[in-house]
Amino acid sequence: MILIWGCSLKMKNIDRKINGKILGLALPSILANITVPLAGIVDLAIAGRLGDASLIGGIAISTMLFDLLYWNMGFLRMGTGGMVAQSYGRHDLGNVMKVFTQGMTTAGIFTFLVLALQYVYVDVAFMVVKCSPQVEKLARIYYFIRIWAAPATISLYVFKGFFIGMQNAISPMIVEVVITAVNMASSYFLAVRTSLGFAGIAWGTVIAQYSGLLLSGCLFMRYRKLFKYIKFRASVRLSELGNFISVNSDLLVRSVCFLGIYAGFTSYSAHYGDTLLAVSTIIMKVMMFYSYFIDGFAYAGEALSGRYFGEGNKSYLQRTVRIIFLWCTGIAIVSFISYFAGGKDLIKLMTDNETVIDASLPFLPWLWVMPVLSVVCFTWDGIFVGVTATAAIRNCMIAAVIAFFITYHSLKGIWGMNALFLAYMVHLFVRSLYMTLSAKKCIFGKLTFNKHI
Repeated sequence: MILIWGCSLKMKNIDRKINGKILGLALPSILANITVPLAGIVDLAIAGRLGDASLIGGIAISTMLFDLLYWNMGFLRMGTGGMVAQSYGRHDLGNVMKVFTQGMTTAGIFTFLVLALQYVYVDVAFMVVKCSPQVEKLARIYYFIRIWAAPATISLYVFKGFFIGMQNAISPMIVEVVITAVNMASSYFLAVRTSLGFAGIAWGTVIAQYSGLLLSGCLFMRYRKLFKYIKFRASVRLSELGNFISVNSDLLVRSVCFLGIYAGFTSYSAHYGDTLLAVSTIIMKVMMFYSYFIDGFAYAGEALSGRYFGEGNKSYLQRTVRIIFLWCTGIAIVSFISYFAGGKDLIKLMTDNETVIDASLPFLPWLWVMPVLSVVCFTWDGIFVGVTATAAIRNCMIAAVIAFFITYHSLKGIWGMNALFLAYMVHLFVRSLYMTLSAKKCIFGKLTFNKHI
């Protein structure tokens, strides 16, 4: 009995220790993540008060254009974060800096391509995305200004992945808060207090992104003792880039699939007119507000699962997964209650256009159910990234994007835009089911772990 009690007490102490680490990573990440949608919300709010619904549509379409570019670059954050976390767990500081060097090199290559192909990209995009001429005109104005933030935006993905992999959630939090504060202040000032008008929103974003890059470089100096491990030429040899490219190519496919869903959602919404485009944009923004809370714990799962995977510590990895799921489930329940009780009020925060507000009311039930349907896949995302189970992530998203388009095109003639929201929920269910069924093999069965506690 004494032995059993002693083991039980030891397990509880371990759980408290892991929970403390989770909260130490998750809470700063949540604060940082909350600021991300706030910037988009402020942009929408400024546009919503400058004129009619077409201005909101202009922000929606132009934001989608950059999401198609930059969310594809999200693989740099995920791949860098997972690989750095595992190297940190193995105490391999040389590989930590090699991964960072490879990430920044890749970021530079993609930045060049984005800037070189900017005109081709936007012209092709508007051959696919159908919207009113006024919305397209506004979106092009925004796009050709904000594109010059590309060097900063893409590099920031690598910095954030590096910080998270090093178990440091404070630095990304500081960077995101500063970016958001600068974005909100400069966008408002330039759009409302100067003659720039709508274009001022885009210029505010450019200023904010470079402010974040400068601050990230300053915070990176905390790790200057690791600079001696940087071997640029060796790191970027094709033989050395092989694993980095393999991991990140899977994550790139994942990002492309996700953006296929997001772009499909936005472009299909535009088919229903400017008012319903504004409705779908606002509801999606409010939906994603919940996801940023979950992502805080997903980042903690990414950092800690990568670390314990690198250490070969199966016991700590299992407990980390269990505790993170408990936290995320609680957030999903609270979010469901909040959306159910205050969904209309949240819509009113986004716009004072009564036509848009009234048109949004029939779609509020989709807002209510989203946290329940998404909590499992959002939580697994961070853990799968941490252990670099990237092939499973890739295959999961391929299945999800197929399910999304089949569902919408099968039901759009019957349900209209409700079919679009249903398709989005179906893709969440497919992701949750796939990752849950493959977790045992892809995470706990991927390596032979040490049995120490």
